[in-house]
Order: sequence, then structure tokens, then C-alpha cells
Amino acid sequence: MANKPASKGRKPGNSTRHPGAVDGVSGRVGRILAKANKEGTYDTALEQETAVLVAVPDKRQPDSQTQEYLDELAFLAETAGAKVTKRFVQRLEKPDIRTFVGEGKLEEIKAYVQHTQASMVIFDDDLSPSQLRNLEAELQVKIVDRSLLIIDIFASRAKSATARTQVELAQYQYLLPRLTGLWTHLSRQRGGGVSQRGPGETEIETDRRVVRDRIALLKDKLKELDKQSNTQRKARGGMVRVALVGYTNVGKSTIMNLLSRSDVFAENKLFATVDSTVRKVVLENTPFLLSDTVGFIRKLPTRLIESFKSTLDEIREADLLVHVVDISHPSFEDQIAVVNDTLKDIEAADKPMLLVFNKIDRYDTGQEEHHGGFEGMNVDEDIEPRPTLEQLQASYMAKMHDPVIFISAQERQNIDELRALLVRHVAVLQEQRYPYQSYDEAE
Repeated sequence: MANKPASKGRKPGNSTRHPGAVDGVSGRVGRILAKANKEGTYDTALEQETAVLVAVPDKRQPDSQTQEYLDELAFLAETAGAKVTKRFVQRLEKPDIRTFVGEGKLEEIKAYVQHTQASMVIFDDDLSPSQLRNLEAELQVKIVDRSLLIIDIFASRAKSATARTQVELAQYQYLLPRLTGLWTHLSRQRGGGVSQRGPGETEIETDRRVVRDRIALLKDKLKELDKQSNTQRKARGGMVRVALVGYTNVGKSTIMNLLSRSDVFAENKLFATVDSTVRKVVLENTPFLLSDTVGFIRKLPTRLIESFKSTLDEIREADLLVHVVDISHPSFEDQIAVVNDTLKDIEAADKPMLLVFNKIDRYDTGQEEHHGGFEGMNVDEDIEPRPTLEQLQASYMAKMHDPVIFISAQERQNIDELRALLVRHVAVLQEQRYPYQSYDEAE
């Protein structure tokens, strides 16, 4: 009989799990996954998990950009409940096909993990199933790649039935090609020959069939939930729909709360919002629907985009997009590009858009200090100071066709100007979309 997973006393923040772990799974599937995890699950009930970060950038990638990407990975790990203790970087033309990193770097990581008793190693890229198995065999700790880390955060944030189903589907799709490594305790073959299949392969085939059946079931469930969402969206006819979009942790939920006077959950962590939230807003007797959507991020797993199709429909069907940007971030222009590329992927890039630069109270024109760097990092001493806010505002207003505004949602700076800008554009869209409907009828 499989041992029951230890859960008593587990801290809620420590949610990063072994790749075989799937929340909310019962019945036969749950028993199979519990059996698979018997030797691969690590107890984190007594203390916070500690993580080692590993990045393998291209040799042409600047150190400052590598540092920025590692900072984001560390923020992801912190959001998942882990404490980062070390960062390793190895520059390669292409990742090693067996272990992703070279043999020498792998020995360094192994020595550090054994010395410090770190509980997991997190990679800033997706690992193949064979790389995952090889790394677990070498390091003897939990191996987490970027996709699994993001999916795990989504799992801890999902509240609605739709979001939970979407996350579970993404978990199973991630798990399916990696099932072989979960059955190493049954992998010994009896004898040799082409037709001599051992019990391990039989277990794997059974497991794959059960997981595929579960994936099919979840897809059917999502279709039903999508029909319900479509019915709800149709019932909102007659009102202009505005969607907040942007990189994760740029302040969309804070702006949502300011404009709608609601209590949407917001905190300084990545993916604080996973479920779409829709509120009716009336500004200067102009009503419209405002939705807060999941934030985008660099290398957002494709399976999550596919699973969250119905949630992203709020963006696709919006009449106006409000693209929120964290201007205090050193690479805010790269984040703008990531969001624009994601909007293209979901076929929503051609919509009217307002560009809102948030967090002007945190903007710093001086050279950024680098903390928690990696060994061998060369900090460029000749980095030029960043332009002033006035220069940025003049530059963006000159080159952008869409309206631009600079605000601080936290400090309530220029919020009245943002409201006035929204009212003007919503009124124009209302006249275009519903020319024969008065505001009283829309309300």
C-alpha cells in the first residue's frame, strides 16, 4: 500500500512540488500518482525549502540581462515559497543534451547542494524529460524547471472552478511526457530480448492511459465552463469592455481597485491575480466593464496559454486594452515587448490601447545596483544614467500612436487624469459600438 503523503503541519507557502505531484486528484489516478511519488517526494513540513538557481545563457547575452533574468527567477521562487541561497551561471553555445549544464558545473552544483543540504535546484529554462531524470539521479534533490515553477504558482493562486481546472490540465500536460522517471523502482527488466517487457513498462503504460483520460476529461470540463463564460459575456452586451493587461506584478490589480472601488487581491508577488475579475465601473456617468486579467511573463509556458484560453477571452473580446507598465523596472521596454508578443499570440494585438506607465514614484535615473549576482559577473561601469520621466514622457508621446499616461497607483498620482482619459475613450467606443443606446439603458 502506498504511503499517504505527509500534509499535517505543512506550511502553506511551501508549495513547490516534485513534478509528479498533482493537487486535487482522487480515485485511481490519485493512487497511481501517490505510488509514483513514494520515493520522490521530500518533506518540507518543518522548514522552508531552500533553492539553488541555475541559468545557461547564450555567450552573447550581457551579464546585466542574465542578472535580471535570475532576479526574476528568484522572485518566482520566493512567490512559490522557497528561499534562494545560491545562483550558478554557465555560458554555453547550446545546453548540454544530457544534463543541460556541463560536467564541471554539474559537479560544482552537486558539491554545493550536498554541503548546504539545499532541497531543490531550479533551472531558468524548460528541461527535457531525459535531462530531468539525469539531473535528479546526479543531484539527488528535487529538480524544478521554469514551466513547473510557474504552473505551481498558478496552482496556489487559482480560486475559481475554471482556473483550478485550467491549472490541473496544465499540470497533467506537463506530467505526461515525464512519467517514465516516476517508475524507476519498477524499471528492472527480466532477461533480454525485444519482447521481454518488464513490469515497469506495464505500469508506465497504465499511468499514461490514466493521465490521457484525465486530460480528455478536463478538456471536456473546460468546454462546458467556457460555454458558461460565453453566456455570461453575452449577458454583458450593451456596455464597453475594458481589460487591464501587462507584465506580471506591474500594478494592474491596484489600478483595478482604484477605478472600481473594489477589493481585488493585490500584493507584491508574481501572479497575484490568476482568475479574471470583472467589475462594473461608472466614471462621470459613463458606465463600462473593467476586467483584471492574469499577468504575462517571459517564457510563459505554452501549455498555460492553451489551458487559460477561456480566461484570455476577456482580453480577446475587450473593446479597449489598458496596457500597464512598471516604469521603475530597468527593462520595462523588454516587458512591453513580451506583452505585445503575447497579445499577438492570442490574436488581440490590433485592439485600441492606452499605455499606462505605473510606479513613477519608484523611478530612479541613477545606475542600478546589482545584488545577489553570480560568480564571474562583470558589471558594466559605463552604464549611462536613465532618462528623466519628462524625457521619457516626451519620447513616448511622440512615437506612440496610442495615448500615454504616467501614474503612481500606490501614491494616487495622476489618477484623476487616468480616469478622464478612460472616460473620453470609453465614450467614443460607446458611440461607435452602441450608437442608439443611451448611458441610462447601458446601466
